[in-house]
Amino acid sequence: MGRSRSKRSASRNQREERSHDSFDRLVQGFRRSETKRGREYSVQPVSGQRAVKVYTCPGCRGTIETGTPHLVVWREDGIMGAEADLAARRHWHNRCWTIA
Repeated sequence: MGRSRSKRSASRNQREERSHDSFDRLVQGFRRSETKRGREYSVQPVSGQRAVKVYTCPGCRGTIETGTPHLVVWREDGIMGAEADLAARRHWHNRCWTIA
């Protein structure tokens, strides 16, 4: 005889799934599209709390230290496709991206 799930357990699982979906939408909501020099880019802000690695900014060639808020940028219209564009993403200082 198989076990049946109670309505209470199923309801809790559905709430957890909706909560997870809402969080994903919230995080993705910060991402925006920008056009620079006729090319489309996705721009994703990274908070200082989530900046846990050191990167080199392609704008100034300076270091983006851990704990520094910055932007992750990738093309949306590359000829190699979306996966290649995402793999080629770069971390920029906020100011460097603004003046690029």
